[in-house]
Amino acid sequence: MAIMELPPATPPFSAFPRANFLPSCGFRPAMQHCVYPGTFDPITYGHLDVLERAAKLFARVTVAVADNPDKGPLFTTAQRLEMLRPNLAKFPNVTVTPFSGLLIDFCVEHKIDAIIRGLRALSDFEFEFNMALMNRHLKPEVETIFVMPNEQFSYTSSSLVKQVAKYCGDVSHFVPPNVATALKKAYGCTG
Repeated sequence: MAIMELPPATPPFSAFPRANFLPSCGFRPAMQHCVYPGTFDPITYGHLDVLERAAKLFARVTVAVADNPDKGPLFTTAQRLEMLRPNLAKFPNVTVTPFSGLLIDFCVEHKIDAIIRGLRALSDFEFEFNMALMNRHLKPEVETIFVMPNEQFSYTSSSLVKQVAKYCGDVSHFVPPNVATALKKAYGCTG
């Protein structure tokens, strides 16, 4: 009885490029630089939680603040950048920059390997999934990675925070202090 020889499930070790092999830990990650894009109008603790997770996974993270007036943001791009910067100080591998246009073009221009997207709930999935597929169609080399925030932030969104702040509600559990102050000022709330 002859034994049938099956092809290996993965390429033989010699098929992997030597440049990707590090003797101490095996293969180095192919992805070094990611982008965390968003309007961040305003930044929330949920955003910062996703960012912290991304900063642990990648050597470099670029927070890309979308300059999209069609969305009708409460804060200008410059104001959003100003609110973000002090909250990124604890992440030495994170930078922040504005962007406009197609995200995938931004990725190519900045040599970005992956897009980080936060998923709070199942309701986010369909939109994010479609966006990821379109980005893959436009540039297959750029991966999209979905990151779930801590469950305490799963219901927090910039839109909900603005709705509460608009009626002078306490948003201090959802946003950093400098953002809470900016929201009070924007909506004319005192106290």
